[in-house]
Amino acid sequence: MLKRIRKVFLVWEFEKEEKWLNEMSAKGLQLHSVGYCRYDFEVGTPGEYVYRLEMLEYTPGHAESVQYIKFLEETGVEYIGSMLRWVYFRKKAETGGFDLYSDIASRIRHVERIAAMMTVFLGFNMFNFFNALHNGYVSVALKVMCAVATLLFGYGVIRLLLMRRRLKRDKILYE
Repeated sequence: MLKRIRKVFLVWEFEKEEKWLNEMSAKGLQLHSVGYCRYDFEVGTPGEYVYRLEMLEYTPGHAESVQYIKFLEETGVEYIGSMLRWVYFRKKAETGGFDLYSDIASRIRHVERIAAMMTVFLGFNMFNFFNALHNGYVSVALKVMCAVATLLFGYGVIRLLLMRRRLKRDKILYE
């Protein structure tokens, strides 16, 4: 039996999303597939799987990404699905913990990859916002939407940069 849950996570909330997926697993709902703000779960054994997600450098169909996913599958990790460059993995909890990042440096690179993508969206929205402001034919509603999107992406970039800063401090502390 499948249970569909619609939930929104912002890009910089990937740790929160991962935690939620693991909480759902603890309740016996095992992720079956993903879509835009959509999670399909199968009823299963509580805590059967540990879930991880990652934003790849390339799309999941790219040769390097395919090779990476195959490598993970050879270690017992299941590829569940993807949303754009975000991929969802799981592994049986009984086999022990599983992490996609071998060290703090790889976590930092992951956060930087996300921040770079968000910075592109921020720049695009800033461009649209300033064009809308100087264009007398653009409605107030569109100007407000551009301003909200710019603020939201700006907030996301700041959150990611703060996350990177915290990870860099941790790296210095543990070296």
